[in-house]
Amino acid sequence: MYFHGTTKINDKGHLAIGGVDTIDLAERFGTPLYVYDVALIRDRARGFIKTFELLNVPAQVAYASKAFSTVAMVQLAKEEGLSLDVVSGGELYTALRAEFPPEKIHFHGNNKSDDEIKMALDANIGCFVVDNFYELERLAEICSDKKVKANILLRVTPGIEAHTHDYILTGQEDSKFGFDLQNGQAEEALIKGLQSDSLEVLGIHCHIGSQIFETTGFILAAQKIFEKLHAWNQTHQYIPKVLNLGGGFGIRYTNEDEPIQPHQYVEQIIAEVKEQAEKFNMTMPEIWIEPGRSLVGDAGTTLYKVGSRKEVPNVRNYLAVDGGMSDNIRPALYQAKYEAVLANRPLAEAEETVSIAGKCCESGDMLIWDLPLPKAGDQDLLAVFCTGAYGYSMANNYNRIPRPPVVFVENEEATLVVKRESYEDLVRLDLPLNAKVRI
Repeated sequence: MYFHGTTKINDKGHLAIGGVDTIDLAERFGTPLYVYDVALIRDRARGFIKTFELLNVPAQVAYASKAFSTVAMVQLAKEEGLSLDVVSGGELYTALRAEFPPEKIHFHGNNKSDDEIKMALDANIGCFVVDNFYELERLAEICSDKKVKANILLRVTPGIEAHTHDYILTGQEDSKFGFDLQNGQAEEALIKGLQSDSLEVLGIHCHIGSQIFETTGFILAAQKIFEKLHAWNQTHQYIPKVLNLGGGFGIRYTNEDEPIQPHQYVEQIIAEVKEQAEKFNMTMPEIWIEPGRSLVGDAGTTLYKVGSRKEVPNVRNYLAVDGGMSDNIRPALYQAKYEAVLANRPLAEAEETVSIAGKCCESGDMLIWDLPLPKAGDQDLLAVFCTGAYGYSMANNYNRIPRPPVVFVENEEATLVVKRESYEDLVRLDLPLNAKVRI
């Protein structure tokens, strides 16, 4: 079993994270429980930032907060000198509540509302990543009404899709995101942006995929973008100040995954951007990237109490836990795979193969299929690794199950950063059938 970050076996033979015994965490905060290894998050952030600094390349490393957004997490990002991506008014509000520097906030999203745009402008955020012509026009109109000017990046689809070790060259016209680079939409958007008195086109943004283990896709995307930038320089005298190559850097969920280190992504991205800038005799742009999962994914562990067991002879053994798709919907959504151990006896030899079932009333509520484990019962605690990205973010109240709390662990201390929802929380916004509400 591969342990990430500060996850270790302590002198009691228990799983410990950040120097804190997971059994103590479960007794103190209950289960299910999200546990985050803060030291690992800091290490990953520094791995990206320090590489840019060592190579003396102007950059912004923006945490993609959709992976995991809470006030404490945004404050941690601030401590580590990260910028921040938000994709909704809620994520922006969280950032502002955390007193994150607004000039380092980048607002993404394919359907920003007028209220969200006004909220971001009032906060004086750093830039908008403009996704379509509708947004381009609305943003310009709202800026004009407010007599302000907004910095923007134009999101383009460069014809590259990358996932894991594979990359695909495609026209990529069939996407809900961005201006297509090949069919003339991106150039049309650039012209509109340059002609607007209310917009400052800082540069270009692209995002080519997720859980990417190589740099080939980023290199190809940079090449295709620079070809267009060269043409736009000739026809529109446009030279971008910023090139944002997005995120999607992969992590290790299981033995099948082989990610590279943060500095390796950064080094090769820098090398290619430099080469392309020199090739076309253009000023080197500031490089922005957007790690999300790669900062928090394997820093998160979810603790569950083992419950019921069902044995189907010659078919399968099911072991149920006190959470499921309400706190981790990824296995049900896209067959995500995880590894897990019994936190109270992680070194015990496997005696059987079980499939970990959630408690939701759905046959598809399965967290892990065919997991080798010691014989487990209701006195055991299951630790599922690498749940830090899109676990809490996508948590829900299906079956009216309260969402779990979140704990940060670091230097042998545990800090509660999100309280467990109560049953009262579940009905707090409900109104009775005969309620008379003034609108």
